[in-house]
Amino acid sequence: MLVIGACVIGLAPILVRLSGVGPAATGFWRLLFALPLLAVPALRQPGGLSGTSRFALLAGAAFAFDLACWHYGIANTSVSKATVLGNITPIVVTGAAWLFFDQRPAPLFLVAVALSVAGGAIMALSKGTGVIGPNPLLGDALSTVTSIWYALYFLVMSEARRQQGTTQVMFWSSLTGVPVLLGIAWLLDEPLVPATRGGWAACVGLGAVHAGGQGSIAWALGRLPPSTASVTVLVQPVVTTALGWLLFGELLSPWQAAGAALALSGVVLAQRASGPTAQGLL
Repeated sequence: MLVIGACVIGLAPILVRLSGVGPAATGFWRLLFALPLLAVPALRQPGGLSGTSRFALLAGAAFAFDLACWHYGIANTSVSKATVLGNITPIVVTGAAWLFFDQRPAPLFLVAVALSVAGGAIMALSKGTGVIGPNPLLGDALSTVTSIWYALYFLVMSEARRQQGTTQVMFWSSLTGVPVLLGIAWLLDEPLVPATRGGWAACVGLGAVHAGGQGSIAWALGRLPPSTASVTVLVQPVVTTALGWLLFGELLSPWQAAGAALALSGVVLAQRASGPTAQGLL
């Protein structure tokens, strides 16, 4: 489910580029269009939508700031670099989970983290041969900040999933993020309404991607340590990089291809480290 969710989420940066509205406004529409898709199954769960935990609300706030930083990163650098840098969360997640949740990582898992992060760094630092964005340094910086917000999201979402079902937590966290992103878009005077049918289609698609992709990740976070999940979703940058190459001419250099291979190797190793034997060490 993690791998499926990560692959679906890999479509998000492409749709962000096609939305035709501001970066934070795109995040607003993403969460707003996802709400009906999350509300229907959530109402069928025990307790429905009668209430939620503070962890779900905190996850929503963290994800809103994650989207705002990430979408501005996508607007200023290549979609592949923005996605890779925004997903280099394993170090933050593993360290925080160790310090605050007493989830001691297995040695093999640390090797997997090192491989995945090294692969992501190679992809980000290597020069591509196509379009790289209007302000790569700003985009890279914002995308790196995204990884901190994403790490916080993983940690608190994992705790929220211990108390409620997937669709319930996803609904309340998404609802929390809607006014946050709308406020950011208003403060930054962004264009809010898509001007074309293609823009509206991209925003609706983002809602479906959020409900299906992020929902799959949230479901898995109720069954796996957040440190494992944060490494496995590094499949997402590989998917985004391939789509950026095909759709926007952001061509992969040999070094970027090697970085993608390293990131995938780390994912495979992390899955082995998180098996029954390794889980006892977490």
